[in-house]
Amino acid sequence: MQQENHIKDLQLRIALYEDMKAYNALYLLLFDGLHRFAYTMVKSSEVAEELVSDAFVKLWQIRHTINKIENLKVYLYVITKNFALNHHAQKNKMQLVQLDNLDVEAVMEFNSPENVYISNEIIGKIQGAIRQLPPQCRIIFQLVKEDGLRYKEVAAILGLSVLTVRNQLAIAVKKVTEALPSQYKTLFQFQDRFSPS
Repeated sequence: MQQENHIKDLQLRIALYEDMKAYNALYLLLFDGLHRFAYTMVKSSEVAEELVSDAFVKLWQIRHTINKIENLKVYLYVITKNFALNHHAQKNKMQLVQLDNLDVEAVMEFNSPENVYISNEIIGKIQGAIRQLPPQCRIIFQLVKEDGLRYKEVAAILGLSVLTVRNQLAIAVKKVTEALPSQYKTLFQFQDRFSPS
C-alpha cells in the first residue's frame, strides 16, 4: 500500500509539474520488476532493458494525461508486455515464456558450508520446477511471487480473469512444492498462504 501511494505521488508530480526527479524515481522504483518481466518474454537482458526504457519513454510522451491512469504500475507492465510481443512479431518468432533467472532465496538458519550446499540444492530444485511449469503458470508465478503483484493486477496485465490467475498460481505452487524435499514443503506452503490477492 505504501508503494502504491508513493507511485501515485510520483505520477501526480510527473503529470502536473513534468518533474524529472519524480520520473527518475519512478523508473528506479519499477525498473527491476519490469526488467525481469520483459526478460521472461525476450530472453535477453539487453532487449528487456530496451523494452522497459521504451515503456518509460512512452510514459513521458503521455505525461500530461497520466494522472488519469488508475494503476500506473499495471499500465507499465501492460506496455512492457505489448512491446515484448511486438519485438517477437518483428523477429517472426513466437517463443515460449521462460523464467530461467528467477531469483529464489532459501531461508536458512546457519551459514555453515553444509547449509549453504543444502540451500543451493533447494534453490536449484525450485528453479528446475519453475522451468518445468507451463508458460502461463510460470509468468503468473513470477508476477505474484517475485514481483509481489496482486491477482487482480496480474489478471489485468495478462488479460485473464482473477480466478484463472488464482487457479494457475495454485497449480504452480503445487508443482514447485512437489519438487522440494519434505522438510521444506511446509515452509513453502506456509508462505503461499500469505500471497497477495
